[in-house]
Amino acid sequence: MTLKERITDDMKSAMRAGEKERLATIRLALAAIKQREIDERITLDDGQVLGLLEKMIKQRKEAITQFQAGGRADLVAKERGEIAVLEHYLPAQMSDAEIDALIAQAIAASGASSVKDMGKVMAAIKAQAQGRADMSVVGARVRERLGRQQG
Repeated sequence: MTLKERITDDMKSAMRAGEKERLATIRLALAAIKQREIDERITLDDGQVLGLLEKMIKQRKEAITQFQAGGRADLVAKERGEIAVLEHYLPAQMSDAEIDALIAQAIAASGASSVKDMGKVMAAIKAQAQGRADMSVVGARVRERLGRQQG
């Protein structure tokens, strides 16, 4: 069963169970998937759906920051609820040790020696870590590791 099919099945079960908030979030995700498929005239595979879900989660995290600054606890709670529903579809997150090992492996495989080589390292990591790690955190760690090697 593809990820998209799983999300569709969960929508049906949320409808039957009367889970309004969960249903609304799942419908948002399915609408985003359909929109991208229509715009690009393709059928998204699981990797592309994961990327879309990660983007939606990132948008909600940014919105939480804005809502906290504006003192809107009600909207913060709503966004956190949506994040919880969306994260349900992501694979298990990588541990710090797994991320460090992946970074070391990617640096060795690409022969990176400075921050200028960061793109090559990130490309190697992205395929293995997509959906399993926050790529902005991974990017910061790669930059730090390459900066130490250089200096």
